[in-house]
Amino acid sequence: RLVQSGGGLVQSGGSLRLSCAASGFTLEHYAIGWFRQAPGQQEREGVLCDSSRTGTTTYADSVKGRFTFSRDNAKNTVYLQMNSLTPEDTAVYYCGADAFCGSLIHEYDFWSQGTQVTVAS
Repeated sequence: RLVQSGGGLVQSGGSLRLSCAASGFTLEHYAIGWFRQAPGQQEREGVLCDSSRTGTTTYADSVKGRFTFSRDNAKNTVYLQMNSLTPEDTAVYYCGADAFCGSLIHEYDFWSQGTQVTVAS
């Protein structure tokens, strides 16, 4: 399973870091996607996906240059560093693990429980 931590309330322009720790499997072997679901949105929006096969991280245009993904394989944990946050980043954030970055959301093998990120203006 994936256990997520971090999140909370931050002022616009601030930073937060989210963590996702895996148990029962090795994150190093999986593609990792970070997603978010804003208030009133029915579907999760892809924030980024990191391919374990190619070592490439693909970011959504809305977060490029502000969000950074990283892995700590020794801790079996992945991170999402979020800088220059704006109220438009307010959402519940989730991490997911699957074999491929191209997988559809419903195909992901593992999901975290999600955490709320609220950015105050």
